[in-house]
Amino acid sequence: MRFEFATATRIIFGEGTAATLPELARSFGARPLVVTGASTERAAWLVSALAAETFSVPGEPTVELVRAGARRVQEAGCDVIIAMGGGSAIDAGKAIAAIATNGGEPLEFLEVVGNGRALAVQPLPFIAVPTTAGTGSEVTRNAVLGSAEHGVKASLRSPMMLPRVALVDPELTYALPPAVTADTGLDALTQLIEPYVSARANPLVDAICVEGMGRVAKALGRAYHDGSDKEARRDMALASLFGGLALANAGLGVVHGLAAPLGGQWKAPHGALCAALLPHGMAANVAALRARAPQNPALERYAVIARLLTGRSDASAEEGIDWVRALCGDLNIHGLRAWGIAEADLPAVVEKAARASSMQANALPLTGEELLAVLAEAW
Repeated sequence: MRFEFATATRIIFGEGTAATLPELARSFGARPLVVTGASTERAAWLVSALAAETFSVPGEPTVELVRAGARRVQEAGCDVIIAMGGGSAIDAGKAIAAIATNGGEPLEFLEVVGNGRALAVQPLPFIAVPTTAGTGSEVTRNAVLGSAEHGVKASLRSPMMLPRVALVDPELTYALPPAVTADTGLDALTQLIEPYVSARANPLVDAICVEGMGRVAKALGRAYHDGSDKEARRDMALASLFGGLALANAGLGVVHGLAAPLGGQWKAPHGALCAALLPHGMAANVAALRARAPQNPALERYAVIARLLTGRSDASAEEGIDWVRALCGDLNIHGLRAWGIAEADLPAVVEKAARASSMQANALPLTGEELLAVLAEAW
């Protein structure tokens, strides 16, 4: 047995911990850039406390946006990056911190559609502060960026990109609307399920995934129906953190493999795509395992997932899938067609998904027909 585990240099978790941000930031630099989502309002107190520059990320991060952010850093002489927002803001901040010191065109460093060039210079100090409970990007070593010219999303990845500090304050998620709670929460669940059944699973990640899935099972529905449920918000923030730790060290699978080209071509939130795909990706994997690899340990792991989600010691893998389907119905998850994706578009998505980095860690290789069936079921 051999595996590695890497994460942010320091993880800070707990209600009220965001108040320590100004002091933390000053320990890394004197001219911060605060990267936010579409609105800078939530971070206004931090910007004021630090007299910081700001950079807004209005949607999913792109190569073009990161290029602009790196220019902003150089023009303003910023020496520390703080990203406060959802996964888009955090991924953008992470990439900006890397490109600002390494220079060049972001595509040169991008996997799959770029040259995959390794970073040569340490990125600027980077502090990640999530305001959603979903992506776990605060503890990953990659930034997922859209490339308009390729119609796909791919990763800029390096161990150097792990944040210096990941600060997770559940209080920052209290105001999330139900739809965002649902989409990001199902993304968190996906990022606990896929590493657990991954071809690169390891015992340390297993323990994190098991703990996280149990928390999601109890908390996501509660957080969706009652956003003021502080215990549920805390459990979802923790589960999201665990999902980031897991995916960074064991990889993902079919759901994220398909979400990458979908998110690159259509303006759909990443979490919404994962939510639409999750039960169907699980079903495809279980069916393929039963048909072609019944001795693969991932098959029994799907039964463990079912027991964790349903709370029943005799639950089968298929009953776990049914539980996820029911949860998606309760959370009012929309199919892929809601994002302007036509049924005729699906075969081209399969071609791009086969090359996605996330697909490489799936429990077993799926055929093009199986991937197309996942998309059709999710449509």
